[in-house]
Amino acid sequence: MTAGLIEVRDVGKTFGSVIALREVSTVVNAGQVTCVLGDNGAGKSTLIKILAGAHQHDTGEFLVDGAPVRFNSPRDALERGIATVYQDLAVVPLMSVWRNFFLGSEPKVGWGPFTMVDRRKAKELTRASLAELGIDLRDVEQPVGTLSGGERQCVAIARAVHFGARVLILDEPTAALGVKQAGVVLRYVAQARDRGLGVVLITHNPHHAYPVGDRFLLLKRGRSLGCFDKADITLAELTRQMAGGAELEALEHELRAVGAVDGG
Repeated sequence: MTAGLIEVRDVGKTFGSVIALREVSTVVNAGQVTCVLGDNGAGKSTLIKILAGAHQHDTGEFLVDGAPVRFNSPRDALERGIATVYQDLAVVPLMSVWRNFFLGSEPKVGWGPFTMVDRRKAKELTRASLAELGIDLRDVEQPVGTLSGGERQCVAIARAVHFGARVLILDEPTAALGVKQAGVVLRYVAQARDRGLGVVLITHNPHHAYPVGDRFLLLKRGRSLGCFDKADITLAELTRQMAGGAELEALEHELRAVGAVDGG
C-alpha cells in the first residue's frame, strides 16, 4: 500500500494541563482533499500547527512519505513541500500582486553588486502561475488590497503551488467570504487537488467541505469523532455530526417533554 503524503497516527498535544488534541489520526493523499471540521475549540488550529511545523506533537506519530518526522519550525515543513495558507494570508495590501506573489524570492537579473529584481520575469511568472489555476487577473501591478477576499485566497494558493508545495493546508479559506466568493475559492481548491496536490481544508462549514472533500476528519474538544471517506458519509450525516446530532435530539426531546407538561 502506498504511503500518504502526510499522516498522523494517534497524535496528541497538551499545553500545561490543557489537552488540545488527543489520539487524532488521518491521512492526506496526493490528488485528494482531506477536510478537518469542527467548531471553535475543537483542536483544528493545533492540528494544522503541528502539520505546518509551528508546534511539535507530544504523543503519537507524524509521518511524511511514510517516515516519522518532528519539525522544528515551519521552514522544515516548507522544505518537505508542506505549505500553509492562514486566514490572514500573510500579504502586504499596498504591494502589487506580483510583489506579494514572490515576497523575498524574486527572480534576479545581473551579477554581484549590479543584481536587481527582474520585474518583467516576475510579472510573467505570476501571470502564468495564476493562469495555470484558471485565475485571470486584470493587472498583476494592482495592489493586493484591491482584490476581493476570494481573489486574495486564490493568489495565496497559486503562490504555494508555484513554490513547489506537495501538500497545501488551507486554514478556513471561506470563513469570511460570501457564497459566490466561497465558490470561487473552492473551485481553485479542486483544481489544486486535480494537479496532484494533497490538500488539507480546515473549515467549520460542512456545506463548503462536502463538494470538494474526499475524506472528513471531525474534531470536538480535541478528540476525533471519526475520519470518514466520502463514500461512507452523506452531507446530511456530516452536518448532523458537526451540529452535535445526539445533543440536539436530546434537547428536542426535552423541550417536547416540557411543552407537554406545560400544555397539560
